[in-house]
Amino acid sequence: MKKVFVKSYGCQMNVYDAERMADMLTTEGYAETKAMEEADLVILNTCHIREKAAEKVYSELGRVRELKKERQTHGQETKIVVAGCVAQAEGKEILRRAPAVDVVVGPQNYHNLPELLRKARSERVVDTEFPIEDKFDHLPKPSKAMIRNRGVSSFLTIQEGCDKFCTFCVVPYTRGAEVSRSVSKIVDEALRLADAGVRELTLIGQNVNAYHGEGPDGSIWSLGKLLHRLAEIPGIARLRYTTSHPRDMDDELIAAHRDLPALMPYLHLPVQSGSNRILDEMNRKHTGDEYRRLIERIRKAQANLALSSDFIVGFPGETDAEFEDTMRLVADVGFASSFSFKYSPRPGTPAAEMGLQVPEAVKAERLARLQNLLETQRQAFNRGTVGQTLDVLLEKPGRHPGQMAGKSPYLQAVQIETDCHHIGDIVTVRITQAGSNSLFGEVVKPGNQAAA
Repeated sequence: MKKVFVKSYGCQMNVYDAERMADMLTTEGYAETKAMEEADLVILNTCHIREKAAEKVYSELGRVRELKKERQTHGQETKIVVAGCVAQAEGKEILRRAPAVDVVVGPQNYHNLPELLRKARSERVVDTEFPIEDKFDHLPKPSKAMIRNRGVSSFLTIQEGCDKFCTFCVVPYTRGAEVSRSVSKIVDEALRLADAGVRELTLIGQNVNAYHGEGPDGSIWSLGKLLHRLAEIPGIARLRYTTSHPRDMDDELIAAHRDLPALMPYLHLPVQSGSNRILDEMNRKHTGDEYRRLIERIRKAQANLALSSDFIVGFPGETDAEFEDTMRLVADVGFASSFSFKYSPRPGTPAAEMGLQVPEAVKAERLARLQNLLETQRQAFNRGTVGQTLDVLLEKPGRHPGQMAGKSPYLQAVQIETDCHHIGDIVTVRITQAGSNSLFGEVVKPGNQAAA
């Protein structure tokens, strides 16, 4: 068989898309490889969220070009595909700047990849038009063996695109308008994953809690209702979802955090800033105090909730006082983990055209202060679990012989001293120590066994 190497950047959506591309290419005679050097087809599945994303892709393409030349000297052909959000944003510019690239395909079009590769035998091709058809209808179903090989936790895309148009964000331009998959298609995929041994599902979307898919009765279902349906599937012991917007946390979804034992008590809910003026400039449509009140409501429903968020510092025009508003919000709310970044302009977004760009040195100083506070909160949360008993989903062998590694309800890595349990088991663990990035514990009782 020919071999395909897929390198995926960025969000969980890209991880999911990369797996589906690999699934699809098995029907075209490709086997997945972890070694780029032996690949007949190299796919860079790109992300446009981070700073200088496009330039990083071009730099990587330079290395892949040299690999392509080296393989060519040995009579081996290598095709190069650029997929994902940078492909959508750059389009034909990639072909101009990177002559070694054969195919450029956007994130809504990768179901066309087999046909694009056939066309690429005679010409270089670009496919970045937003399609009318649903790409999920054209993707093959992965085999049970392929699902098992990927582990007992799995992503499942339920929604794509975003209609929020935050002024700093390229997602509406690269992923398009919000589209939700039907309940029946999601349930069918979840059943296949469960049948292959998946114990934990993370529902993903650019704005996942805006989900509004068609239910089996023809009505529109919310994310809360969908979670209740997925919790009924035998074998699925844990549910999560990401990434969410504060404006779409409705009463039904908040109640699900109270009523569904399978829904893990961990929520990633980006706030971005604590300053009302900056939030308005970002077009977030919520204030700092509205976010605080929302968190109070969710914590009232689920007292054990651990919270994660995203923050941008140095947004155009952000003053010292407005940055301090963010620091106060962090101190008020308390986060178990978070992601924080310096603002960087994205071509084509409204914020890129705003004046009063914050000096780089100021952004760096603010980010360092914020990250120090967030890290202090993260470490305090982890230390707070010492002495507690937590259910841990075992996912793989540990770092050392006689260890197993798993995940807590709060997405913490947990190492336990045992080799008598199986991957996929959910065991009750007493946490004995908190390291810088992992928890350590001992099994109290076996708990919920994985299906054989």
